[in-house]
Amino acid sequence: MTDATWMDATAQAELVRTGQASAKELVEAAIERIERLNPQLNAVVRERFHAARDEAAAGLPDGPFRGVPMLLKDMGCHLGGESTHYGTSFLREAAWCWPTESYLARQFRSAGFVPLGRTNVPELGTTVTTEPEANGPARNPYDVRRSTGGSSGGSAAAVAAGLVPVAHASDGGGSIRIPASECGLVGLKPTRARVSQGPDVAESWAGATIDGVVTRSVRDTAAVLDAIGRPMPGDPYIAPPFLRPLVDEVGAPVGLLRVGVLDVDPGERYLDHPQCRAAVERAGQLLEELGCHVEPGTPDAMFDPQFGRFFSRTISADTALTISAFERVLGRPIRDDELEPRNVAHRAVGKRMTAEEYLGARHVLGRWTRRMAAWWAPVEDGGQGFDLLVTPTVGAPPPELGWFTADGPEREGRRIDSFMPYTAQFNVTGQPAVSLPLHWTDDGLPVGVQLVAAYGREDVLVRVAAALEEAAPWADRRPPVSR
Repeated sequence: MTDATWMDATAQAELVRTGQASAKELVEAAIERIERLNPQLNAVVRERFHAARDEAAAGLPDGPFRGVPMLLKDMGCHLGGESTHYGTSFLREAAWCWPTESYLARQFRSAGFVPLGRTNVPELGTTVTTEPEANGPARNPYDVRRSTGGSSGGSAAAVAAGLVPVAHASDGGGSIRIPASECGLVGLKPTRARVSQGPDVAESWAGATIDGVVTRSVRDTAAVLDAIGRPMPGDPYIAPPFLRPLVDEVGAPVGLLRVGVLDVDPGERYLDHPQCRAAVERAGQLLEELGCHVEPGTPDAMFDPQFGRFFSRTISADTALTISAFERVLGRPIRDDELEPRNVAHRAVGKRMTAEEYLGARHVLGRWTRRMAAWWAPVEDGGQGFDLLVTPTVGAPPPELGWFTADGPEREGRRIDSFMPYTAQFNVTGQPAVSLPLHWTDDGLPVGVQLVAAYGREDVLVRVAAALEEAAPWADRRPPVSR
């Protein structure tokens, strides 16, 4: 069989479709890579190799990715009769299995993917680095002493190291884009409700969470979202449909877009690393070369301190609710010493919050969202008429493992906040945003650039991302772990 290690999922699916490889061969090759490289990465925390072999042998749906191996994040995307631990010790020790299969898992299966296991996540997904006490840290394949990002850090490490071509990810404040930035991948956060969270979840984190994937190519990101981006009957709201499949946007003319490049210092409480600024400057130059009108510009509400304060309250409320739900599942209380300090604090804040305070926070965020959206609105509608915003994805290159908690729990929250000035805003507004691997530091660490489009306009992001991929290719990048 042709070595498929660095082929993207689209190319691997073509091998199966043309008879150059079988699903069984692709699955066995990916299992061999996981067994060989994962001890250095701790990206995969639970395997389902026997089930995957059986599924590949039994015959798979004739979807666009028939026979392609993938990994699922150990959070959400439940497989019926199998466990998902959310990075916690109490669910791992209980070995509790989910009675239902998520709508998203069914979409992945219908597309023909073969899940090989679960990837490492921070406890309850509430931080931007994947270093859970329950499983130990995921390690960055570009430098195993450094963070993979979070919360989809295990997924990003696995794809970057060539274990699989694509992995499930999810994003509540940057959790697709941050790991994509730190591991040199494409990470697209879809528009709110583009991917259903049913049947168990209507919305979480005040509608900020959404599922997607991390990949090595723009065409994979587009094609996978075409496969999974469909509403489940009964979803509380749905995203506006596309005029044509997203894969048709790959290679399409970019057009004359008005692009704003971040021109506001995020403030003293945020990291603002020169390598991240350099990445954005280069991206602006590339966009000009593609024919876009590029100018300085930032939404006025981007760094309003009210945003972070009130969004944090909704996260605390949801975290408290999640822990209570797990208590009901386990039939016992979950003690504070079974939680990491960050989540002890979230639960305490959430339990103290009144319904009026929670709804008040959502009201403030709703007003703030309208202020943000005006930047992309047409001038004739009173907006500023931009098509894209360009920012760093995060405030610095991948930090060393342990940096976030090095000075104790009281400093952890401030360090998390300092590292992510640019991503969570678009979870709350619901806009699509993508991180692209357009820059590397002198010592070989990836630095992502974030592009943000108007609500529902993943098509614009895919067109531009594909053009940038062609102008500044990253497909030949190989992390040291995989060489």
